[in-house]
Amino acid sequence: MAVHPIEYRYGTEEMRYIWGEENRFNCIIAAEIALARAEAVHHLVPLAAADEIERCAHHASLARAREIEEEISHDMMAIVKSIAEECGDSARWVHYGATSNDMLDTATGLQVKQSLELVEQKLKKLLSVLLVRSHENIKLVCAGRTHGQIGVPTTYGLRFAIWASETGRHLDRLNEIRPRVAVGQMTGAVGTQASLGNMGIEVQETMMTILGLSHVDVSNQVISRDRYAEYFMFLANVATTLDKIGVELRSLQRTEIGEVEEAFGKQQVGSSTMPHKRNPIKSEQVCGLARIIRAAVEPALLNNTLWDERDLTNSSCERILFPEATILTDHVLAVMIRVLEGLHVREDRVRDNLNFLQGINMAESVMIELTKKGMDRQDAHEIVRMTSMDALAGKRPLAEVLGNHSSVTVLLTKQEIDELLNPDNYIGTAVQQVELVIEKLHPMTL
Repeated sequence: MAVHPIEYRYGTEEMRYIWGEENRFNCIIAAEIALARAEAVHHLVPLAAADEIERCAHHASLARAREIEEEISHDMMAIVKSIAEECGDSARWVHYGATSNDMLDTATGLQVKQSLELVEQKLKKLLSVLLVRSHENIKLVCAGRTHGQIGVPTTYGLRFAIWASETGRHLDRLNEIRPRVAVGQMTGAVGTQASLGNMGIEVQETMMTILGLSHVDVSNQVISRDRYAEYFMFLANVATTLDKIGVELRSLQRTEIGEVEEAFGKQQVGSSTMPHKRNPIKSEQVCGLARIIRAAVEPALLNNTLWDERDLTNSSCERILFPEATILTDHVLAVMIRVLEGLHVREDRVRDNLNFLQGINMAESVMIELTKKGMDRQDAHEIVRMTSMDALAGKRPLAEVLGNHSSVTVLLTKQEIDELLNPDNYIGTAVQQVELVIEKLHPMTL
């Protein structure tokens, strides 16, 4: 019976497989094979034994390891025994010189490496979609908002480009953290490599080269968890960007704003009692799950504060943190990609909202021009502020109020006022900024 929603509701099959028991078992098998091969290279075990371990270890089964664990209550030793049963005379060389976490942490490194490859693919797809939407809407002028209030104009192209730029930085971060978090170790019981004599450093380097992982410089019995904390902070950062996008899309879909809409299927139901509802449920799902992903950060940090050369307090915690946070991050990336691909921008409502304040939101452009014409900037600010308040109170167009103010009309003609209050004329370098972002980030999508 499925219990956790990542078992049946959230997550992709690919990421669930990475963090499932079968792949975890296979990663440990791969680590054991790589250890034997590295030890053979450096003449610590016979080459024939390494060959036999590599040939036979894949015949070990998760089911058999579970049976053994029931008897001995040690998960790693159960896997070692299940491998040894398949390896004949070479069984004595299985797990030679290793402690449990040499294999367990190295297996985690393999899973993290696999996970980052999937996350990277989705981040590239997300970036590609955002760049397309940026280009599509590069000149779509809309109301900018600060503090929830309409301000001077911006463009939808710039909004999408800001999210694209953030996503590009996540791809940079991913490549920066990969060698620090996709890492393995072969350091023995307390980190001294004493069981490998004077060949420990070489064995570790060769083993991790075989596995395609970075290796630790030093460790105790476990890899220092600052590495994993960085991994979870990266996931939380990605999730927070998606949360940020989701919050904005939900706000813009409010009935009284109505500038965007999530794609809505012909048979989709919005409410069990209000038949008219078209709710932004996918964006809301992303925002909700982002909270769970961020919640992994504190326990991940605490997992680095272990006693002496190690204790076991991190182990049970990580069995939950890694699959949950990683699967959910992969899931919300996939969801947000679909949301953005299907997002409908209602240009009629965009224009309605842009003109909603009858020019009052363009007050800054008038103030700037009055200053250019010779008025003191502070005086210009006060005059435009007062005329804006009068226009708001009287529900009148700002152009009308400005046209009746002698301090304004002595410097500006009616035609100039109308031009200054046209939002299409006040987007600065927004188009050029978007073009530069697209040019810079497009290569990252390839």
